[in-house]
Amino acid sequence: MPNARAGIYEIHDPRFRHLIVPSSALEELYSGCRWAEGPVWFADLECVIFSDIPNQRLLRYASGGDVSIFRTPSNFANGNTRDREGRLITCEHGGRRVTRTELDGRITVLAESFEGKRLNSPNDVVVRSDGSIWFTDPSYGIMSDYEGYKAKPDLATRNVFRLDPVSGDLTIVADDFGQPNGLAFSPCEKFLYIADSASSHDETWPRHIRVFDVMDGCRLTNGRVFATIDKGLPDGFRLDTEGNVWTSAGDGVHCFAPDGTLLGKILVPQTVANLTFGGPRRNRLFITATRSLYSVYVCATGAQHP
Repeated sequence: MPNARAGIYEIHDPRFRHLIVPSSALEELYSGCRWAEGPVWFADLECVIFSDIPNQRLLRYASGGDVSIFRTPSNFANGNTRDREGRLITCEHGGRRVTRTELDGRITVLAESFEGKRLNSPNDVVVRSDGSIWFTDPSYGIMSDYEGYKAKPDLATRNVFRLDPVSGDLTIVADDFGQPNGLAFSPCEKFLYIADSASSHDETWPRHIRVFDVMDGCRLTNGRVFATIDKGLPDGFRLDTEGNVWTSAGDGVHCFAPDGTLLGKILVPQTVANLTFGGPRRNRLFITATRSLYSVYVCATGAQHP
């Protein structure tokens, strides 16, 4: 069928009509960031924590509409998630590390080196149900002094890592990305999706999300292309309970079916960096897009992952 426009929605497949609320408006909740990223929903606190990387801030949007500083300086924090105990897990470009904010506010360093070499600049992070922490480590935070501190990489590759929750061992689970970026598990956790955003600085790289089989909860196999982005590039993304992938792109949020079919788009006036499901029913998309935090209600429910 030809693509159809309905307000902020671009419908590529009839299935998308059942995932959107046609009357739901795209709301700009906050503006004033230099590069908004890393939104994570705190249901118990009814708020979204998100990053403003160049401004060295972690911001908090409360359900009542108030926006306040959660932490500054943030050490150029980028991606965020929560662990199974509700603690904030953060990727820091400035410290080239992954940290955990304890419930009393203390910061614990979880990973900052691999085999004696500093990490590049951890970017995005997810926590599996077994407590293992998986994160991407591209070089964006050391390419300039804008989102971190310019430096030469110590590692030869841009990797995806797994941090064991018991031993604390850090292992590489994928090392063949140009710049690994957003990542998320399927609802069943049998698959891990990972974006490659290397085309941001090298147009010869593809603009796609790959999917891997998760073996024994600790290894990735059978990597293949899941979907290609036709506008801009993939950055952060999340899945709903039906396995649909809602991903950032240059013109908004793209929604892909589990088979990789583009179902439709939510058009956003700024380049989207990341998103998360939130709200009491996990049916509200919170979208970080360049300078702003947006939200829109959908007919999908976010998968129950941090």
